[in-house]
Amino acid sequence: MRCLYRKFLTAKQIYNIYNKHITSIYNKGVTVDDILTVAKASEYCRVSSKTIINWVEAGHIEAYKTVGGHRRIKKKNLETFMEKQGIPIPKDEMKEKRKRILVVDDDPIIVETIVMALEEDKFDYEVISAADGFEAGLQVNHFKPHLLILDIMMPDIKGYEVCKKVKSNPETKDTKIIVLSAYLDEEKFKQMKEHGADVCFSKPLPLPQLKEEVARLLELR
Repeated sequence: MRCLYRKFLTAKQIYNIYNKHITSIYNKGVTVDDILTVAKASEYCRVSSKTIINWVEAGHIEAYKTVGGHRRIKKKNLETFMEKQGIPIPKDEMKEKRKRILVVDDDPIIVETIVMALEEDKFDYEVISAADGFEAGLQVNHFKPHLLILDIMMPDIKGYEVCKKVKSNPETKDTKIIVLSAYLDEEKFKQMKEHGADVCFSKPLPLPQLKEEVARLLELR
């Protein structure tokens, strides 16, 4: 299945499918803050994630799945269920702002792996992806990520220039940057950090360590 996935779907196509899916939801008047992950829904109800999944599978709470297969729940649907069950609705309504993360990589398998890991993290990140340098530039300006995960060996991306540009722009200078590459040695990584990268990782990707660094850079740990 993975081979077919690589053969017939390009990273650009996957990105467009994802955007089309999300846009179809937003066009109905639903914003990002109105959509909850299973982890966030469990926190909202003060129950376990497994309990939320059981309620969804039993048909008690309406939910849908993203392109990557992750469950998403509209807050209004969850609150309707909570009212019926007599579950108190938090007055503060989760005022904390979600941290935004942009993943830039032309390998759809890598993107899927990173996005899945971060979306299901307890910190409930808002994660989007870009498959090339042009999309990445647009998303940095439009999405304004708090953290950028960047594969610097993509054909149309010069990692040094991206880091330097992001860090030199007053509007994005505080954006944290994690650099990924399968081909750079310690000397090259050192140069990347001199140009603004906060952390550098070699592929294959150590996901647990990546998640730790993401939380640390965003000052969540």
